[in-house]
Amino acid sequence: MGNKTGINTAELGSAVRRRREQQGLSLRDVAEETGVSASTLSRIENGTGKPDADNIARLAAWLDMPIERVMHGGHRSASDPKPVVYYPHESTPEIVEAHLRADRQLSPETAKALSELFRVAYKQFSHSPAAKSRKR
Repeated sequence: MGNKTGINTAELGSAVRRRREQQGLSLRDVAEETGVSASTLSRIENGTGKPDADNIARLAAWLDMPIERVMHGGHRSASDPKPVVYYPHESTPEIVEAHLRADRQLSPETAKALSELFRVAYKQFSHSPAAKSRKR
């Protein structure tokens, strides 16, 4: 089988980095919380590490995400769209940004610009009185 494990390492890595930066943690902090070494975390964040099942389970638990999110169903071709991964605790702008980044019609620069625009608009409208009175 080799290392064709169905792990979406890039997605896991960017999720770990996002969560770590949101919480203002260093790699060492996350290493202490998860039991995954800082050097392994660094490689995972950079998309160069191939985490083993144990590390994946620990990181999935720390991210509070279902482990299936990180596993592909094996048969993915290069042309398949990347699955969009987001977590219930993430804010709407982060979820939207994940979708924009996964959109093949958009260049990374365009996706970034659109997510910034959305972030600004969201911040403006989500604090309006109308949004407050309507309980979700």
